Amino acid sequence: MQQYVIGVDIGTGSCKAVALDVEGKVIAASQFYYSTDSSQPGYSEQDPEIIWQAFINCIKETVTKLKHVPLSVSLSSCMHSLIVINSKNLAVTPLITWADTRSEQIAERIRKSTQAENIYKATGTPIHSMSPLCKIIWLKENETQIFEEAFKFISIKEFIWYRLFNVYQIDYSIASATGLFNIENLDWNIPSLELCGITPSHFSEIVSTGFTRNDLNPSIAALLQIPPDTHFCIGATDGCLANIGSYAMAPGSAALTIGTSGAVRIASEVPVINFDAMIFNYVLDEKTFISGGPINNGGNVLKWLFKTFLNNADPSENDYADFFKNIETIPAGCQGLIFLPYLYGERAPVWDEKSSALFFGIQSYHTNAHFFRAAIEGICFALENILEIVEASTSTLNQLNVSGGFVHSKIWMQILADVTGKNICLMQTEDASSIGAALFYMKTIKMIKDYSSLKPANNVIVEPDMNKHKLYEKYYSIFKNLYQPLKESMHQLQQINN
Repeated sequence: MQQYVIGVDIGTGSCKAVALDVEGKVIAASQFYYSTDSSQPGYSEQDPEIIWQAFINCIKETVTKLKHVPLSVSLSSCMHSLIVINSKNLAVTPLITWADTRSEQIAERIRKSTQAENIYKATGTPIHSMSPLCKIIWLKENETQIFEEAFKFISIKEFIWYRLFNVYQIDYSIASATGLFNIENLDWNIPSLELCGITPSHFSEIVSTGFTRNDLNPSIAALLQIPPDTHFCIGATDGCLANIGSYAMAPGSAALTIGTSGAVRIASEVPVINFDAMIFNYVLDEKTFISGGPINNGGNVLKWLFKTFLNNADPSENDYADFFKNIETIPAGCQGLIFLPYLYGERAPVWDEKSSALFFGIQSYHTNAHFFRAAIEGICFALENILEIVEASTSTLNQLNVSGGFVHSKIWMQILADVTGKNICLMQTEDASSIGAALFYMKTIKMIKDYSSLKPANNVIVEPDMNKHKLYEKYYSIFKNLYQPLKESMHQLQQINN
């Protein structure tokens, strides 16, 4: 009977389960999608019950496919989520996602305070509306009854963990993405809690990312179709585990994700501190930080382009193929057209929810295809901006291991290689976090010795065209200087519009 481990990623748009055999090979997968509700401007909420059902379905379907039970299940989860639980252990709010920006004014207020740098350095979490720190203060100031009713403030992973084991526990990694946790002491950060007006009792028990349980609620075990003594590893955040699943744990390599949004991450033995750009530092384990920066604008920009320029709100695979074919006809640099891709505000390195997008250098000869390619180049410039900051704080990166939904676009990957001047290694998976969760557990129980022994299957290397890279360097220098002088005008526009 083939032994296997299931890695489950509880993501923003779906729950994904991947089964790995003892050699680290994918042998089965399952995925269930769910939606996000944006009922008011700035709101981004989900129903945790629907996510719980997706979690159940993922494990059941994977076990059914393989016809026998797993050795263990290891968890990955999206970061910065928040649910308020009352004393009856019932959710009194929906799940508030990382994309919720209703606390942007609170984030701005904290960023301007004398405490800002100390809070950032202590917690490793950028001060932004995505963080539970800002969300909780918003609830305190705007939803007094809910705030006073709060027994626990938890993430979606804790919500699921409680359903599995009837106990509130949080791993170092999820905790380190809250803005409320001291990444050096591995305990709650009291100055952050004082800002919120709460105490450590409002949170789950802190455990290591390798922490496991094998005492499943019997009724839940029956739902999942696995024995109650199946081992569950609490795991880490999706970003941290994506580095493992992208085989980007060695010095000189970085994991770069392009999905709805995007991110650049490296593994480091120490935090990478940069207050100006607020590079994040999340805990993978007691000896490893995952450092880098996220951007808000990736594949969601393409969806906007289709809807706005092509009146196509639901593009098919063929539509995307035509899109990428069209931009291949446009030269690098789009004949002087540059896109600042802050369509949905921006996180790293500007951390400005009020920022906006910009096409700069528009001339009469620019066509739809120019605008489309400029958008792709702008996203790549934004990722290069983070890479540049990370390298300045650490050391030179030689290879980017890229995963996410858009790795299948050859032209996008070539543009990324040309903009960064680095080799791009395409990870032939969109499940880096799920795979990373499974591999993390396998290393925890010494099923595999270390991550360096793991090699991606069927990886493809895209090399940069250095002549185009030199041209892109000129455009990039202009790109970097667009935001700062326009920041005040962007804010004024948003104020008028609101």
